[in-house]
Amino acid sequence: AMRTIVFALLAVAVACSAGKKIIGGYDCPPNSQPWQVYLTSNGQPWCGGSLINERWVVSAAHCKMPIYYLASHLTVHLGEHNVYVEEGTEQRIGAEKVIPHPKYNDYTSDNDFMLIQLKEPAIFNEYVKPIPLATRCSSAGEQCLVSGWGRTEEDGNPSVLQCLKLPVLSKEQCVHAYGSQKTENMFCAGFMKGGKDSCQGDSGGPVVCNGELRGVVSWGKGCAEQGYPGVYVEVCFYIYIYIYTVYSI
Repeated sequence: AMRTIVFALLAVAVACSAGKKIIGGYDCPPNSQPWQVYLTSNGQPWCGGSLINERWVVSAAHCKMPIYYLASHLTVHLGEHNVYVEEGTEQRIGAEKVIPHPKYNDYTSDNDFMLIQLKEPAIFNEYVKPIPLATRCSSAGEQCLVSGWGRTEEDGNPSVLQCLKLPVLSKEQCVHAYGSQKTENMFCAGFMKGGKDSCQGDSGGPVVCNGELRGVVSWGKGCAEQGYPGVYVEVCFYIYIYIYTVYSI
């Protein structure tokens, strides 16, 4: 029954907006985030993601494919730095399955977690490596790093991977900003004063804390607005669906 539910979910339609880039960050050192995934749909920039083993990528459920696309139209780019330059480090692999969390709520953004299975195994090297999954949940004050290729809407200039160091905020700060829309499956990170943040085009990408995948870029009010930090998926609550998918489907 669960298998039927998972495959039925592949037909659900909601697009991920490819918007502005990480705000207030810096150019990541080349290939310093070797788990970082760049997703394109029919050749168009789509979302980010994180490689967790040779066949699976974690992203955000709101990046799932529109109904008029198929998973086969999704390409997973690994080993990228400048997405407009062929650098010889890239691996491009098609998607076999796109599996949003069964309880993803498009209205509240709860359970904004998705798995993508690759058609072929990734080849690990100095440019392409998996990120360990969270062994614990986020804690206020913890220093993390978010990365992505979300770009400006105004131009198509060459874009290298952007990085931003940011702290995990307290549950109280997150609830103060977003009220009841903040659930236990989410955490806030960033700067209440604004000015630095991830943004739409970074959706699905990694938040790395202490060398492990602690968060997934999910949502927020605007980008880098004062009083409204970024909201991220609390990966520690989703390890079970990763285990179920890898070993049971």
